[in-house]
Amino acid sequence: MAGGGVVHGPVGVAKERAQQYKGRVTPYVVMACLVAAVGGSIFGYDIGISGGVTSMDPFLKKFFPVVYRKKNSQSHNNYCEYDNQGLAAFTSSLYLAGLVASLAASPVTRKHGRRASIVCGGISFLVGATLNSAAVNLPMLILGRIMLGIGIGFGNQAVPLYLSEMAPAHLRGGLNMMFQLATTLGIFSANMINYGTEKIKPWGWRLSLGLAAAPAILMTIGGALLPETPNSLVEQGRAEEGRRVLEKIRGTNDVDAELQDMVEASELANSIEHPFRNILERRNRPQLIMAILMPTFQILTGINSILFYAPVLFQSMGFGGNAALYSSVMTGAVLASSTLVSIATVDRWGRRPLLIGGGLQMIVCQVAVAVILGVKFGGDKQLSKDFSIVVVVVFCLFVAAFGWSWGPLGWTVPSEIFPLETRSAGQSITVSVNLLFTFAIAQSFLSLLCSFKFGIFLFFAGWITIMTVFVYVFLPETKGVPIEEMILLWRKHWFWKRVMPPIEVADEGGPAEAELPDTRL
Repeated sequence: MAGGGVVHGPVGVAKERAQQYKGRVTPYVVMACLVAAVGGSIFGYDIGISGGVTSMDPFLKKFFPVVYRKKNSQSHNNYCEYDNQGLAAFTSSLYLAGLVASLAASPVTRKHGRRASIVCGGISFLVGATLNSAAVNLPMLILGRIMLGIGIGFGNQAVPLYLSEMAPAHLRGGLNMMFQLATTLGIFSANMINYGTEKIKPWGWRLSLGLAAAPAILMTIGGALLPETPNSLVEQGRAEEGRRVLEKIRGTNDVDAELQDMVEASELANSIEHPFRNILERRNRPQLIMAILMPTFQILTGINSILFYAPVLFQSMGFGGNAALYSSVMTGAVLASSTLVSIATVDRWGRRPLLIGGGLQMIVCQVAVAVILGVKFGGDKQLSKDFSIVVVVVFCLFVAAFGWSWGPLGWTVPSEIFPLETRSAGQSITVSVNLLFTFAIAQSFLSLLCSFKFGIFLFFAGWITIMTVFVYVFLPETKGVPIEEMILLWRKHWFWKRVMPPIEVADEGGPAEAELPDTRL
């Protein structure tokens, strides 16, 4: 199959029925999406909490005394004072555990439903938060981080799928971005908590880490109470139950067209025994490439470096401890508010304009920071107050661009493009790639900052340039396309139609190849 030829047997959705879809946005579906999106706050809370905690002296003194002594030494290189692999491992171990967990979550999500993975993620995160807040030594601290990673692996695998499947096609982008909005609110909340607990010595860091239990409890309870998605119910052979849920979330009994798409997709899904093997076939090649490159590019914007280490980064630039935390609170607030812009515009303007526009803005910001630091900062030199303010403003502009483009869309696009039979496997690949690169950047950023100095921001600017060109050339617009008809979109794209094999559709007169109009997207 990977070598070419037509598709035989169950082919999934082969006919467009989008115009026949009925229904409206019901309070039921909005509430379900809001509750599910709380899973994103867990991911965001950890991103925000790590950087603040690792800049607190009592935490460093207890677990990383070498870093504590280097930080308070009178003679040191500003770029290198936090360069410590143990400290980086505290941040990055979570993402390595999440990578493995996301692969394990795929069969759970497919066989037992999206809710099962959401509940598993919530419980794991609750255990991890408890271990971290009570940690008495480094191994206990790292074990807690691993449990948090398992929670993130399950949650990030299931929540975006849940949102994409529950949302009506014309509002899927906005509702799916509830995940990213919850993530940004988690980051902002973590920054605010760090700002307060930094003043509580010597145990403020325990409160910061322990409060991660709050979103974990919400996620666990929410997952237990939420309805399963109709797509998952149909895939499990519970078509009548799936129809009832679909009628409830669409607010109408006229759901035949949408349900038929789900039934056709599930017929193919149930004929696939090995989704990860199937995802390598030619007809899934475009989605596979997007599932790998979209999360890779999202991390290579450099955003996690700024969000993980914002307090550390600002302290390295000469900001005081409180000023550094205050600056990271500001960037967290900007990220959360800019996500609202994306939610309001994604289903009106589309995915491509936001990704391209955000990319251009981020390039300008990264280059600007590199120039300022290259000219005014380095070695033992500190930034002047005026230039420090300029750096914070440019960081905020960068974070804003990410917040309305690659932040939410790096999750939304991969979660909506896969056919049902490979959707769980595809989302696992997306999450695994995201966490792999998050782990790599988290583990290496402090060393890269020490080695590259201001050049690290030019490194990220180069990657943002590449990803912006990639989107312009290769990503079709997915706005308004029903999730079970997304497979047809690739056959209209000027490039991907050359990769996709033709579909053979049998009718009464014999087999014939399905043809779709050419649309250059």
